Amino acid sequence: MIEHCNKEISVQRQCELIGLSRATLYYKPRGGNSLDAELMRVLDEEYTKAPFYGVRRMVVRLQERGYEVGDKRVRRLLRSMGLMAVYPKKRLSLPNVKHKKYPYLLRGVTISRPNQVWSVDITYVRLRKGFAYLVAIMDWYSRYVVAWELSLSLESEFCEEALRRALAEGIPDIFNSDQGTQFTSEDFTGILLRAGIEISMDGRGRVYDNIFVERLWRSVKYEEVYLKDYEGVREAREGLGRYFEFYNGNRPHQSLGYRTPREVYSSMEGRWEDGEGLAVTPLRLRLRSVTAGVCGGVVGEGLEIHLKDG
Repeated sequence: MIEHCNKEISVQRQCELIGLSRATLYYKPRGGNSLDAELMRVLDEEYTKAPFYGVRRMVVRLQERGYEVGDKRVRRLLRSMGLMAVYPKKRLSLPNVKHKKYPYLLRGVTISRPNQVWSVDITYVRLRKGFAYLVAIMDWYSRYVVAWELSLSLESEFCEEALRRALAEGIPDIFNSDQGTQFTSEDFTGILLRAGIEISMDGRGRVYDNIFVERLWRSVKYEEVYLKDYEGVREAREGLGRYFEFYNGNRPHQSLGYRTPREVYSSMEGRWEDGEGLAVTPLRLRLRSVTAGVCGGVVGEGLEIHLKDG
C-alpha cells in the first residue's frame, strides 16, 4: 500500500492520501515478556483509579493481587508506559534541558469562553499484544476534545500531527502543557508561535492544571479501552474514533448544564444555563500557598478549582 521507493510522492504524503498516521506506519505487535505485558495491564488499571500512587504503592497493590514484584521492575514498567504519579515533587517532569521553557500564564485566570485555553496530555493505551500512546488536545471551557492521535512511541511527531488538526478547528488564546520534551520541542512550539498563540507551561507544583484531561482519560479507559481490549493499533484507532465522537457529541456533562462538549464549543458562548435555568459560573483557577484536598478523585495541593463536577 505504501511505496517506500516512490521518488515522486513522499511517504508522509502517501500516508495523508490514504488517511494513515505516519506514527503507526511501522507498527509491529510487541512480543517480549508475557508477564511484563500482564503487569502493564494491571498497572494501567491501578494508575487510572489512583494516578497519585507512586512506585512503592504500586508494588504493594501488585503484591496484594498475587504478583511477586519489586520496586525496580515496577519503576521500569511505569517509565516504559510514560506514567508517573501526579503529585508535586522535585523534577516531576523531565524536560529536555536544551529546549526553551515558557512561563505559566494561568494564575488567577477566569476561563469564560471556548478557545480561551487549550491543554494537551498523553496517556498509555494497552493493546492485546503491546501498547500505544494517546495524545489529546482539549478546550478547557467546553471539555471538547479538539484533536487526538495514537503513536507507538513518545516521539513528538504524533503530538505535532494532533496539533495541526486541532488548529484547523480553531485557534486558542493560550495553549497549556507540561514541560515534557514532546511539548517543548521547537517543532511543536513553532506551530503555536506561527499561529500567534501564547504558550503556557506548568512548572513544579502545578501538576493539577490538566485535571480536565485526567478526567477524560478515566472516562476513555473505563468506558472504552477496558471494555474493548483492542487487538492492535487499527482496532484502537477505530474504537477511539467512535468513542471521541460519542464523548464530544452525545455525552452530556453535568458541569456543562447537561449539554455536550460540542454544543458548548460550537456555540462559542461565554455563559450557559443549566437545566434549572441557573447561570453556570465560569471556571476560575486560583493557586494558594498551602491547600490540600481531593479534586476529581486526585489528591491535590496548591490548586483550587471552582466548577461543578462532571
